[in-house]
Amino acid sequence: MVDLATRWMGLTLKSPVIVGAGPLSQDPDAARQAVEAGAGAIVMHSLFEEQLAEEQMAAHLMIDALADHDAEAGGFLPAAAFSMDGEGYLAELAALKRAVDVPVIASLNGISAGGWTHYAGKLAAAGADALELNLYDIAIDFTEDAAAVEARQTALVRAVVGAVAIPVTVKLAPTYTALPAFAARLQGAGAQGVTVFNRLFDPRVDLDALEVQRHLELSTPAELPSRLHALAILSARVPGLDLACSGGIHAGQHAAQAIACGATVVQVTSATLAHGPDRIATIRDGLAHALDAGGYRSADALRGILNLDRAPDPTAWTRLNYVRTLDGWRSILNQRT
Repeated sequence: MVDLATRWMGLTLKSPVIVGAGPLSQDPDAARQAVEAGAGAIVMHSLFEEQLAEEQMAAHLMIDALADHDAEAGGFLPAAAFSMDGEGYLAELAALKRAVDVPVIASLNGISAGGWTHYAGKLAAAGADALELNLYDIAIDFTEDAAAVEARQTALVRAVVGAVAIPVTVKLAPTYTALPAFAARLQGAGAQGVTVFNRLFDPRVDLDALEVQRHLELSTPAELPSRLHALAILSARVPGLDLACSGGIHAGQHAAQAIACGATVVQVTSATLAHGPDRIATIRDGLAHALDAGGYRSADALRGILNLDRAPDPTAWTRLNYVRTLDGWRSILNQRT
C-alpha cells in the first residue's frame, strides 16, 4: 500500500495532490468534491489589493455623490452596503473552512507593504491555515533594476511573515535570472515554501481591431518541463524549502515527475477546470500507481531522486545539456545524409 501522506510547511496532508489557486475555491461544493476525490489541500484564488482599492474608491465616490442629495440622504445608506475591506474573500474562506476538512491556503497578491500585512493579518485571523503570496510583478519602470525589485519583494515577504503566525509560501513567476539565490533570500525572510510557477496571462494583439485583448488558456503538460527544471535545482540548492509545482500537472505521471525532481506538493487547477473536481482522483490514483510501479512505498521515498545532486546525469539540468542535445540532433542529421 503506497503512503501518500505528506508534510507541507508543517501541515499534514493526506495527499501531495492539492487544488491550486483558481475559481474552484469559490464554490464550496466543488471544493468538497475535490477533497472527496483526494485533494490534500485547497489553495484559494488570489485576493488582489488593486481590486479592493478600486472597490473602496467606487464606494466612496458613490457615497460622496449621494451624501448631500437631500437632508435625509445620509440615513438611507447602510454602513454594511459595501464590502470594502476584503469581506467577500473572508466569507469565501469561512465557507471553505466549513465545507472541507483539509488545510485551506489563502492567496494574497498585494502591491504595498501595508496592504500585504493588513490583509495577511485578516486572513490569518479568519482561519487560513497558510498563506500563498503571489509575487506577480511586471517590471515597467526602467529606473528599478532586478536587484531593486527582488529587494523590495524580499522585504514584503519578511513583513508578511512577521505579521502572521501561520506558514507562508511564495508563488514566483518564471522570470527571475538567479532563482536559487532569490529563493534562498525568501527562505531567509521566513518563507517556508516556494511555488513554481505563476502562469502569466499574456494578452493577444488584434491588428484588425487595433486592440490588445485579454486572453486565457488553460495549462497543458507542455508547461511542465520548465517547472521540473526549477524544482530539480531548487531542491538541491535550497534545502529545507518546501516546493510546490504549479502548471502542467494533468496526470499522475506528471505529479510523480514533479515529486522526483523535488516537489513537496503539486497544484492542480486547469485539469479540474477542464474535467471537473473529480479529476483529482485520476491524478492521485495515477501517482499512487507510478509510485507502486517504481517500488516506492511513499511519496517521500521518491522526492528529489532526480534533482541536481541525485540524478544519474546531473548535467541534464545544466548548460552542458544544451550542447549534448544539439549533438544528438547532429547525429540524426548525419545519419539522414
